[in-house]
Amino acid sequence: MSKIKRTIMTLLAVAVAVIVAVGAAVLPESNAIQVEAAGRPVSITSCLISGANVNCQISASSVPSSDDGKYYIYADEVYQDGPTGKVVATVDAGKAVTASFALNYNTADSNLSRKFLVAVKQNGQMVQVSDEHYITNPEAMAAYTSARKPAGIKGILPDLTKCSNGELQELGVQQVVYNMYVDDICSDASVPGAIPFNYNGQIYYFDSNMVGKYDSMIRSFNAYGMQVTMVLLNRGEGAYSKDLVHPAATGAECPGYALNVADAAGTNHLKAVGAFLGQRYSGHQNCGQVDNWILGNEVNARTSWWYTNSSSLDFNVNIYVKAFRIIYNEMKSMNANVRIYNSIDQEWNRKSNPGSFLAKDYLDQFNYYMNREGNIDWGLSYHPYNSPLYDPYAWNGPAVWVKNSITTPYITMQNIDILINYMHQPQFLNPAGEVRSISLAEIGYTSSFGDEAQEASIAYGYLKAASLPDVDAFMLFRQTDNAHEMESNLALGLYDLNGNKKPAYYIYQKLGTANEAAAKARASEIIGMDIDQMINQGIMWTRGGDGVVQ
Repeated sequence: MSKIKRTIMTLLAVAVAVIVAVGAAVLPESNAIQVEAAGRPVSITSCLISGANVNCQISASSVPSSDDGKYYIYADEVYQDGPTGKVVATVDAGKAVTASFALNYNTADSNLSRKFLVAVKQNGQMVQVSDEHYITNPEAMAAYTSARKPAGIKGILPDLTKCSNGELQELGVQQVVYNMYVDDICSDASVPGAIPFNYNGQIYYFDSNMVGKYDSMIRSFNAYGMQVTMVLLNRGEGAYSKDLVHPAATGAECPGYALNVADAAGTNHLKAVGAFLGQRYSGHQNCGQVDNWILGNEVNARTSWWYTNSSSLDFNVNIYVKAFRIIYNEMKSMNANVRIYNSIDQEWNRKSNPGSFLAKDYLDQFNYYMNREGNIDWGLSYHPYNSPLYDPYAWNGPAVWVKNSITTPYITMQNIDILINYMHQPQFLNPAGEVRSISLAEIGYTSSFGDEAQEASIAYGYLKAASLPDVDAFMLFRQTDNAHEMESNLALGLYDLNGNKKPAYYIYQKLGTANEAAAKARASEIIGMDIDQMINQGIMWTRGGDGVVQ
């Protein structure tokens, strides 16, 4: 559903170097038994880096019987299940014990992005007795703790042709969001000028031309005083990134594919990509600083943006969670202050595409795995478009689609409070007990049915977002109209195709500045009600019908 299209110029980044590795004992897979999660008597309550080691705290409601009275701690790669990986520690079984083992950071046997479980030996066979758990403080290894660059929530998807002449700066945006494709950045030793990156004992290569373009772009945004968010996507087209396409994502034509966490080649390559990007754009490599990364785009839209051939919600979320864990741990092990976000669309309780999953269901399942396998400080990227997408009235949506209830079919800017309140629930809080960072990383309003509607909608959307302390970004989509999108009445730009500024440009330029009162007055005139009163008092207008504009 979303539109951060491939028509955007794609570039990227990479570079650094590190070392090699060691090994560990492996128990025969033929002797491994995986049992169901329900009723497992042992829990890994924490798994934390401490110096060069990892300490796992283990508790048990009852100590399971075993042949030798030992707990075996396994380190599995994300594509392994049950006691099939490597035994990294053995300790006496008990109700409360600590198991310690080497992190082996940046070696072939690195445990940074592996998952851990407890097994016992019963009748000569290894039986899993705990759920999996990941390291949850990868920032403990970070070489950098780069000061973030927050300037305000006002953002946009930029038109790069309007940056060099100062037009983006004149708009007064404080954030930008842009796309990176793994297809474009991965390279091979045979390519002249390819950048080698030695990570976890293996050398990976990145395209120096694309990386250089991203370096230049990101440095420029930083120089303008703008915070940078990058969306990491997988188009499945690169000659040197085929191993990053999940095996269940082949054989279809989609703009976005699930990342490969099903085998060693894809998993190791993804680790290198995450480590490389985290380091290069930490702000300490003279390549620029990216404060926020979004993994994928509207990943609940399976047949559009995170394709697999499975219609199972659990299968798809499980794949995404594994990729998210890798990117999170690898990036934060380079820059402690970087934020990693998931991405879902506005289809909260209704699917416009039968191949998609409900945003609410996807979010719930994602959070379930995050809590079960070790809570981390993930962020939520949400796209609260109008419904239908081409509906021009942000302040007055169709009553059939936009409701002031948790059962609402769609969450738009009108009822965004529902999402905010949902994220205040205890089970959704971050490890510090705080509400997670919420980025409205893609939102746009059409001028296809009149400039005034776009003006008022942009003002309403921005001011509603600014009234919510938990919202860290409002990213307007986009700076310039896109001809293909306009075929669906989605003239979302602040500029038309001829490069002329629309009235919406001037109202967005004033928002968040000393001239905001003028923008509010203009929006209030169009709406027919004081916009501050509407937002501050939570007044929610809706209209009959299905939202089709006559």
